[in-house]
Amino acid sequence: MNGRTCDLAIVGGGLSGSLAALALARKRPDVSVRLIDAGEAIGGNHRWSWFGSDISPEGAELLSPIRQNVWESGNDVAFPEHRRTLSTPYLSMSSPDLDTALRRSLPDDALVLRRRATALDANGVTLEDGTRINARAVVDARGFAPTQHLQGGWQVFMGRHIRLAGPHGLERPTIMDARVEQLGGYRFVYVLPLSAYELFVEDTYYQDTPTLDCSALSSRIDAYASEHGWDGEIIGFETGVLPVITSGNFERYQALNRSHGVARIGAGAGFTHPLTSYTMPFAVQCALAIAADADLPGDQLAAKMEARARSHWDAMGFYRLLGSMLFGAAPPEQRVRVFQRFYRMPEDLIERFYAGQSTMADKTRLLIGRPPVPIFGALHALASKRPSLIHTDESKIA
Repeated sequence: MNGRTCDLAIVGGGLSGSLAALALARKRPDVSVRLIDAGEAIGGNHRWSWFGSDISPEGAELLSPIRQNVWESGNDVAFPEHRRTLSTPYLSMSSPDLDTALRRSLPDDALVLRRRATALDANGVTLEDGTRINARAVVDARGFAPTQHLQGGWQVFMGRHIRLAGPHGLERPTIMDARVEQLGGYRFVYVLPLSAYELFVEDTYYQDTPTLDCSALSSRIDAYASEHGWDGEIIGFETGVLPVITSGNFERYQALNRSHGVARIGAGAGFTHPLTSYTMPFAVQCALAIAADADLPGDQLAAKMEARARSHWDAMGFYRLLGSMLFGAAPPEQRVRVFQRFYRMPEDLIERFYAGQSTMADKTRLLIGRPPVPIFGALHALASKRPSLIHTDESKIA
């Protein structure tokens, strides 16, 4: 390999980096890869979920080696004044299942775990112990880092995996139960029936600060589970603090996070849904793009992915506007009204919204009619600037 350790070195074994490595293994097995991560396993401690309409057939094929929970019967939402079942299939996968799929799909030498990368450049990666991995192209797939150049709010959550003593009887997920007390922001509980005896229950908040109070959220999950008669053994949990981006100087953000000749993907490169914090559709798209351009020199791959990120930022402008209205137009406890109105919309509009593919007609439909928040509050929100997306030592970014 002309002195190279590999063709492509990918730093970051989260969703985006892992899917890029998987795409290369499936579509370009002739391209040698190293997937580098400081963790013990691929994917960390996460669960990713998405709507069937979020992913193209090619994307679904990419994900096929990974074990997934699939609910063809759709998903439920529940609000104080509105309940609904949507027919869109819903899917979910866990980080252990992602790890298993990667180990089966990649050559033995492709995974470089428990090794922290300290420097990335156009020709390779230097690890903490001084080891050098030389590569034709380098991909930085590390996650979002707090920044003063982007503004918005936060989505904070705690999820718990419970094994029950008896069957729960649920047929499909409840992706939003907002009938719970609204505390400091838009709050909802998310419930996945993983098997007849297992549930994943998550308490989520759209709030102004990144504060994650594990004790409080744990107690609230206890209360919610008890209310529904779900007593059992806790077999896993996760927490997260995700950015909800409402504005920013993306060009400046890119410049400060750029390493010459290194391609960037994932949340750290801006490939998220700014309002929902979803990453799955964009991680799949980037993975397929990396595989399609696997023969490019590193500097060309980097330039192409940076241009792709700028295009994505431009395409997501409408969702940032909605985020500004969500956070700034009403008191935190009234934000539930925004989502309650949204879930009265046509189902195909909701599908396109989550996929980040809203049409002009969709956008018009979402903005016209009686607003769920005071109109003067909405105008004030649009004229105001949200706080920068920085956080304290007491919270973390998932």
